[in-house]
Amino acid sequence: MGIIGTWKTQLRTTFTDGDPAIPQWQFEFENGDDAGYFPVGSAVWTVHSSMTPTVAGIRALLLQALHPGAMAGVHAHSSFREEPLGRLANTIRWIFTVTYGSRVAAQEGSAFVQRLHTRVHGTYVDSRGEEKPYSAADPDLIRWVHLAFTDAFVAAHASYGGSIPGGVDQYVAEWAQAGELMGLEDPPRSEAELRSQLAAFDGELTASEQVRQALTYIRRPPLPWSQRLGYQVLFAGAVATLEPRHREMLGLRVPSLGPVALPLRTAVRLVLGMIRLGLGPEGPAEAAAKRRIRRVTGAAADGASGVASA
Repeated sequence: MGIIGTWKTQLRTTFTDGDPAIPQWQFEFENGDDAGYFPVGSAVWTVHSSMTPTVAGIRALLLQALHPGAMAGVHAHSSFREEPLGRLANTIRWIFTVTYGSRVAAQEGSAFVQRLHTRVHGTYVDSRGEEKPYSAADPDLIRWVHLAFTDAFVAAHASYGGSIPGGVDQYVAEWAQAGELMGLEDPPRSEAELRSQLAAFDGELTASEQVRQALTYIRRPPLPWSQRLGYQVLFAGAVATLEPRHREMLGLRVPSLGPVALPLRTAVRLVLGMIRLGLGPEGPAEAAAKRRIRRVTGAAADGASGVASA
């Protein structure tokens, strides 16, 4: 296969929970009888089809960990210790389904995740030291996860990506659809609303032993040697985009890149470029979605523009 071929296969398996083949579900986005929630050229499509979600995923996990209810659910019910990349693969599948799938596929995929959430429940110790019950289906936890993802997508793209059609407000307004699909009422629809809703959680956030354990896996996931240096650059890039108060709670500082004698932003963009080179200019999910859109609209999908319809 050769060194380059081996590296590309290892890179792909990182995003597919160890499967060297492209998952069949990515090709299934060609199916369906509608154009989906997010047109090609929309803010959501632009951000999610770039490489910046790779950084955003790390940042979202770091931020989500600070809510003790969310962390308790992950700690008690997730297999992140044994299969940390499996959780990543499942998250990628849901995001891709909502972004690229038909409306029916996005609705069914979100309903499936909601059913899984009803099985995740227990108790946790809140920031005031009181024991409280939780369920992954709790509206507050659904809101926190949605806010953490939205904030991560925005922050990562602002630092390491290009422009967003319509700006951050447009992205937040469009991605509100994903929150609604998960049963969230009144998701933020502007950057100001996103900041306000995030700030409302400040009193609930806390560091804990569970957070420290999760950080061990987020900081050093079980990657092949060929990807470890690149991941450390992306981890540093994710940490750099966190709000200072969240970095302090996590006990993190922007890591030194050590032997990588490049400015952080340049180094992150270089690694993202290498990932794009390894995975190809357009992923199979995006290509399949464009074929569906061409079929159902009778128009060329490439370069099309539009605004997501709620």
